[in-house]
Amino acid sequence: MNVRNCKGCRRLFNYIGGPVYCPACREKLEEKFQDVKEYIRANPGVGIHEVSEACDVDPNQIRQWLREDRLELAEGSPILLSCESCGAPIRSGRFCEKCKLEVTRGFKEVLKNNAPKKQEPFRKDDGNSRMRFL
Repeated sequence: MNVRNCKGCRRLFNYIGGPVYCPACREKLEEKFQDVKEYIRANPGVGIHEVSEACDVDPNQIRQWLREDRLELAEGSPILLSCESCGAPIRSGRFCEKCKLEVTRGFKEVLKNNAPKKQEPFRKDDGNSRMRFL
């Protein structure tokens, strides 16, 4: 059993994976996420700090949701994230489209190079060699 302290309420809970929040805090966080999402839909072009104050959510939590691709900044938003690889401005996630393609190509190449070699098909004996039992 894996027991941890919740990041939200500091209580012990049985940790099964994902963010280190107990089920109650995870549910509260999901409700806050829905509030933020609705606020952004109702007020396009708002900044992170304005959303943070209106919805009573930490700005870092909003940035995390943007990095996780759960939220996306509007097209004309004054706030932009930076690609972790090249620094290009992006609206959500961790990487720009160009860097995503490069990473995908790199993974495909590694998989291709590490693929199991094709084995030669089984050949029938010509009759000269036989299995022997002792």
